[in-house]
Amino acid sequence: MLPTFRRDPRVRLVAAFDPRESATQAFGREFGGRACETAEAVCADPAVEWVYVATPHQMHVEHVQLAARHGKHVIVEKPMALAIPDCTHMIDACRAAGTHLVVGHSHSFNTPVLHARRLIDSGRFGAVRAIHALNFTDFLYRPRRPEELDTAQGGGVVFSQAAHQVEVVRLLGGGLVHSVCARTGRWDPARPTEGAYSALLTFRSGAFASLTYNGYGYYDSDAQMDGVGEMGKPKAPGTHQQTRRKLAAATDEAEEARLKAERNFGGSAYVPDDGAAPDAFQHFGPVLVSCDGGDLRLTPRGVEIHDREGLRFDAPPVPPVPRSEVVDELWACTREGRVPLHDGAWSRATLEVCLAILESARGGGDIILGLQTELPFP
Repeated sequence: MLPTFRRDPRVRLVAAFDPRESATQAFGREFGGRACETAEAVCADPAVEWVYVATPHQMHVEHVQLAARHGKHVIVEKPMALAIPDCTHMIDACRAAGTHLVVGHSHSFNTPVLHARRLIDSGRFGAVRAIHALNFTDFLYRPRRPEELDTAQGGGVVFSQAAHQVEVVRLLGGGLVHSVCARTGRWDPARPTEGAYSALLTFRSGAFASLTYNGYGYYDSDAQMDGVGEMGKPKAPGTHQQTRRKLAAATDEAEEARLKAERNFGGSAYVPDDGAAPDAFQHFGPVLVSCDGGDLRLTPRGVEIHDREGLRFDAPPVPPVPRSEVVDELWACTREGRVPLHDGAWSRATLEVCLAILESARGGGDIILGLQTELPFP
């Protein structure tokens, strides 16, 4: 989110905390904000209106509650938490404080996803009947901290990546998932967590969605997205193989964790945003929505429509700031009095689906859900 916060004129970065001194020093140099020594100092700063929580998954509940106690609105990274009770604690804390809770970024913020939802809401294509989502990435072979390879601590692709895909599918399908049946893959003993999954989601409406994700770093499904990568920029073939080769240079867990840290803001391998206006949207792999009256294919440049009239293309303008859709939602909450889409209840329902993927894969049956929420507005 840093490139977004840096470039969006509606945002001013005023304070930050990071346990890495290099990151806090870089923050002070680049943004002129206050480099704090604790997370609580950020939350207590009277100049702070929103707190962005991008700490490890298992720390989200603590830091959201901390921000709420200081009366701050919160945007927390996905996954919202690792357990449903933690989500509920976060929701309750912000409700008691009278502050907003938004969960993101996830790829359900992307303009083509929101535009496809508007096309569905228009009624021109009838009811949604099926959704198909696919993504093959190199996720499991990017440098990781040890807990990111331990499912019990929130590691693996179900917690970190299914949150994106489930959010997209739930938004397009209306939100109310009835049941989940899934299988997961743990195929590399050196990376002992889920690296792949396939799931069948059935909605209360009767629609269904098939989700497939593979993070083992061979095939690259961005080839089906006109060679545009997840971040909306051109992507060369062979990227996944390069990722695997770079990881092979890490000699142990500590070295791998160091490599990851150095890629983050303030690190020696951090690559800053080049400031160029994007010419494509970010995405999370191929998504195809089948309705009674047509099919909608989401692409990095808009929505491809296949119906009785033939093939046509809706191309919304690409915003000059990447992920500005997230700031749109924060702005709408606090400046326009609108209800956020990606609120705590919505994101708790997404986590319920992710946990059901893991549970179904262990037991082999359908998991019936009970905490699902529909879209808060058409």
